Amino acid sequence: MVKFIKSLYLTPRFFYVMACLSVLFLASYWFTSLYGIVWILVLVFLVAILFEISMLFSKNGLKGKRILPDKFSNSDVNDVQVQLKNTYPFTIEVALVDELPVQFQKRDFFRKTTLPGTEKNTLSYHLRPVERGEYRFGNLNCYATSVIGLIRRRYTFNNKQMVKVYPSFIQMKKYDFLAIDNRLRHIGLKKIRRIGHTMEFEQIKEYVVGDDVRTVNWKATAKHGHLMVNQYQDEKMQPIYSIIDTSRVMKMPFNELKLLDYAINSALAFSNIALKKGDKVGMADFSNTLGAFLPASAKKTYLNTLLETLYNVDTKFKDADFGILQTLVRRKITHRSLLLLYTNFEHISSLQRQLPYLQVIAKKHVLVVIFFENTELKSLSEQEAKTIPEIVDQTIAQQFQYDKKLMVRELEQRGIQTVLTAPEDLTVNTINKYLEIKARGLL
Repeated sequence: MVKFIKSLYLTPRFFYVMACLSVLFLASYWFTSLYGIVWILVLVFLVAILFEISMLFSKNGLKGKRILPDKFSNSDVNDVQVQLKNTYPFTIEVALVDELPVQFQKRDFFRKTTLPGTEKNTLSYHLRPVERGEYRFGNLNCYATSVIGLIRRRYTFNNKQMVKVYPSFIQMKKYDFLAIDNRLRHIGLKKIRRIGHTMEFEQIKEYVVGDDVRTVNWKATAKHGHLMVNQYQDEKMQPIYSIIDTSRVMKMPFNELKLLDYAINSALAFSNIALKKGDKVGMADFSNTLGAFLPASAKKTYLNTLLETLYNVDTKFKDADFGILQTLVRRKITHRSLLLLYTNFEHISSLQRQLPYLQVIAKKHVLVVIFFENTELKSLSEQEAKTIPEIVDQTIAQQFQYDKKLMVRELEQRGIQTVLTAPEDLTVNTINKYLEIKARGLL
C-alpha cells in the first residue's frame, strides 16, 4: 500500500477538473438545476480516476535505462541516451526526470515523450561538463500517464552510474582528423614557409620546376646527365614537452572553464599532432612542488598514458616556484627539447621575478612561454566610456592589455618564444607555434 501511494501522482488536469467542479457547485447555489448534474459529473470523474489507476497499476508497464558513454569529454557537448519501452497495450505519455550529477547544478531537467503501445523509444539529451573528475548520476525517474491524463504512475529505475570526465578528447580527435585530411588552414592553422634545410635527408630525385636550386646534388647530376636534387623530410623523433603551471593563477575561469583546463585540452590535442608527425612527446606539471612527469616517447599508445595523467592534474592554490621547474628541466630533460610552458602572468612584475629561471632554461632548450589574454578586460577596453568611472575602468583595462604586450617583448628580447592568446584560441595558436619552430629549424 505504501509503495502504491508513493508512486501515485496527480496531474495538472486533475486539478483543472476539480476547479471546474467547484465552480459548478458554486453556480448551483443560484441555479439549483445544476446540482444533480454536477454530482453526476463527480461520479464520472471518480470512475475515470479508478479506471486510469487500474490501467496504469495493473502491471509494470514501463521499462527504462540510461546509456552513458565510457567517458565524458571536458568542455564539449556529450550525448546521453535514455531507452524507454512501453509494455502497456495502450499509448502512454512519459515525463522523464533524470537525477543529474551535482556538478551541473541543473535542477529543472525535464523531458516528455509519447510511447505507443508495446513500442520502444530512445531519448537523447546533451551535457557539457566544465570540470574533470567523477560525475555520479542518480536514479532515472519516469512518470507515465494514459490518454485520460488525471493521474501519473512514477517508475524509479535504480540506474545509479558514474562516468569520468577526461580532458577534451573530442577536441583532440577534431584536430587529428583535420591534420590527416590536410585541412588545418580551415580552422586557422597557418601554412609555414620553410627556411633553410634543417630537415633530414630522405632521397635523391630528378629536378622538377619549383624545386629549390640550392638542393641540387652535383655529383648525382654528373652521374645521370640531368639535374638531380636532394629531397628532405621534417626531422623526426624530436623531444617535445608540455609543461603545465598548476598554481593559483591557472584557476581563473573564462567561459566557465579554468585556464588549467584550457591548457590541459591544448596539451592533449597538441601531443596527438606531434605524435602523428613522428616526434616524441612528454609532459610535466608543477606549482610550489613538482607534480607528474612523463618522459618523452614516440609510442602511439603513449597518448592514453598522457590522457590518464592529465586527468589527475589539478589546480593548487599556491604560488608557482619556477626554481623547481628549472631543477626539473636540468635533472630530467637532458636532451635539447621543445618546452611548451603553459602559465599566466597578469602583471609585468610577476614575469620579471621568474625571468632569471626562464633564461637559464632557454639556454639549453627551445622554450615557448604560453600565457593568456584577459578577454574580459579586452572587451572592457574596447567599449565606449561615457562616465568618469567607466573611463577609469577602461584606462586600467588598457594598462593591463599594454602590460601583456610588454611581457611578450621582454621575453622575445631574451630569446624566449612566446604565445599570447585568448583561451579559446589556445590550441590553434600552440600548434601554429609548433609548426613555425619546426619549419625554422630552431630545435
